Amino acid sequence: MGNEEAVFFSRVLTELTLSFHIIYATIGVGIPLMIMIAQWVGIRKNDEHYILLARRWARGFVITVAVGVVTGTAIGLQLSLLWPNFMELAGNVIALPLFMETFAFFFEAIFLGIYLYTWDRFENQKKHLLLLIPVAIGASFSAVFITIVNAFMNAPQGFDLVNGELININPILAMFNPAMPTKVAHVVVTAYMTSAFVLASIAAFRLLKGSNHVYHKKALFLTLKLGLIFSIAAAIIGDFSGKYLAEYQPEKLAAAEWHFETEENASLIMYGILEDGEVKYAIEVPYALSVLAHGDPFAEVIGLDQFSEDEIPPLYIHYLFDLMVSIGMGLTFLSGLYVFATWRKWSFVQTKWFRWLLVAGGPLAMLAIEAGWWMAEVGRQPWILRGIMRTEDAATTSGQVDIMLVLFAGLYLILGVGSVVVLRRMFRKNPVEQEIEDRRKEQEGDFS
Repeated sequence: MGNEEAVFFSRVLTELTLSFHIIYATIGVGIPLMIMIAQWVGIRKNDEHYILLARRWARGFVITVAVGVVTGTAIGLQLSLLWPNFMELAGNVIALPLFMETFAFFFEAIFLGIYLYTWDRFENQKKHLLLLIPVAIGASFSAVFITIVNAFMNAPQGFDLVNGELININPILAMFNPAMPTKVAHVVVTAYMTSAFVLASIAAFRLLKGSNHVYHKKALFLTLKLGLIFSIAAAIIGDFSGKYLAEYQPEKLAAAEWHFETEENASLIMYGILEDGEVKYAIEVPYALSVLAHGDPFAEVIGLDQFSEDEIPPLYIHYLFDLMVSIGMGLTFLSGLYVFATWRKWSFVQTKWFRWLLVAGGPLAMLAIEAGWWMAEVGRQPWILRGIMRTEDAATTSGQVDIMLVLFAGLYLILGVGSVVVLRRMFRKNPVEQEIEDRRKEQEGDFS
């Protein structure tokens, strides 16, 4: 296998691993907060349904954590095996956030274990709720630290480069790079948002399948309210991300927006196709790109004409940007409509067609997460460490990467199918109606 093939298969395997891992990582970051909020609402309202929500979500969460550990370990392994030159060059700089991510995970796992094994052992449920705080903090900070590594790859700093070697390394300065604030905020908030829509999707599906229990209605209303809040927050942070790109990675912004020539009063291009370098069938929003980039409708936005051809990212990231933004806007509207209509007691929110839209919200939110990560990684090309090391120079020259791709693809297939089967069986054998009845009998001392 030549170097070009090794680079290709290394990129495919890394993309496959990240695409699979991001599903479980997103759930792993967002679900602990959902569990904590549900239990807090249950305690505040003295409502057993919300307490049960937290209990059942926590059981499912354990399964996803187990799979996330495997795929997260695979990412760490592949960094060393597939990108040895990158790790040799930058390993000393990014070692600190990688270590801190591991620490945050163990911090989360310890308190999660205590939380799970102490159900019904606290007379005061507020004390049990306190155990969820370190779980939610640990889960979120796992995302924070690993995203810092990715931010460093987009905006490397905290070192001097002399004769191809990094010296005078300052890990703290490297961690707090210009990409860090917007990237970390966007990853964490969209994980919360996606988790809320995934849980709402499950609740809507159960209502569609005939389980008209109030438990599912409460779960749907709570998660869609949270989904609305976090989707609005994601949109605001997305605006800051656009301004970061305009300042520090203008080639990525220009490629994502098909902005070919530097100009003032720049329009935002949505959708469309490219034919011989010409944009056709697109929706053009006047002045919007200048507003996104600089907050000024008349500001100048740098175009692709300012960059050499070998430094321009692949132009198909435009479609990834459109997909991410379109889904985000659609979910914001859908959740806002549901919350408002429920408040006004409009009956259409209980119709089958509308509930099917809510069911679709979970998979669509996850698709938006995937599109966002693909855009972030592909949009950095041709660099693995922007401005310092190209992707082709970082990859292994091993001839076995194609075999690794097949083996890891098989592993991810087994893990994906296995986790779905386990989760379905777990909740099918213990439906919420039966669990509510069992808990009622337990509380009343009826063991007949």
